[in-house]
Amino acid sequence: QVQLAESGGGLVQAGGSLRLSCAASGRTISTYAMGWFRQAPGKEREFVAAISWSGLNTYYADSVKGRFTISRDNAKNTVYLQMNSLKLEDTAVYYCAANRMWATQDLNKYDSWGQGTQVTVSS
Repeated sequence: QVQLAESGGGLVQAGGSLRLSCAASGRTISTYAMGWFRQAPGKEREFVAAISWSGLNTYYADSVKGRFTISRDNAKNTVYLQMNSLKLEDTAVYYCAANRMWATQDLNKYDSWGQGTQVTVSS
């Protein structure tokens, strides 16, 4: 199983940007689809973005489309989430996850999860 560690979270003002990183260890993620999910207090974990193993296909939740970009560097065994034009409602713990099958919004399809990184957007 692959181990995942998120970083890059923090406090940012509305309209600002952050880049999250997800570093994998234990095995290469070059054959894994990867996803980003988030969970706000009192809410269920929700899909944010996903990327195919090749990086050629990306998928986004409607709420982040046009503002967030998922990317990967298989040579560095790392996945990124560039978040621009952040809104108050983007405040959540962000998790990355690995999926040996295909990029999907379904969190139940993901095999490995990181511990999460907190993103707080202030007004």
